[in-house]
Amino acid sequence: MSGGTTLENAKPGDLPALHLIRSINDPEHPLSLEELNVLEQVRVKVNDAESSVDVQFTPTIPHCSMATLIGLSIKVKLLRSLPERFKIDVSITPGTHASEEAVNKQLADKERVAAALENSSLLEVVNQCLTNKST
Repeated sequence: MSGGTTLENAKPGDLPALHLIRSINDPEHPLSLEELNVLEQVRVKVNDAESSVDVQFTPTIPHCSMATLIGLSIKVKLLRSLPERFKIDVSITPGTHASEEAVNKQLADKERVAAALENSSLLEVVNQCLTNKST
């Protein structure tokens, strides 16, 4: 991670996991997930001792059709960026989406995530969300 910050020496306020995902692009808007308040520092928890990262995200509207794609993009970015020892949980902030339970179930299912990433069209959209846009 940039600037010498690692999960081993990070202070609670550093939240290097948020640094990794803050610039993910929204699939429908020309803004990042952080700029749209989909991601917030208080909803990203890193527990280095237990090798876990928990991210809750808040879709922009309760019926957001892109919620699963957004969650998948967050999960993929963390899987690609963090050491394999980390268990990564990505879920919707409770009470903020009409299909919260179904989306969370999909994001927690390793086989579903793996199958989604084998779909070249879906993987291309995820990679677009992860691509840094120049301003």
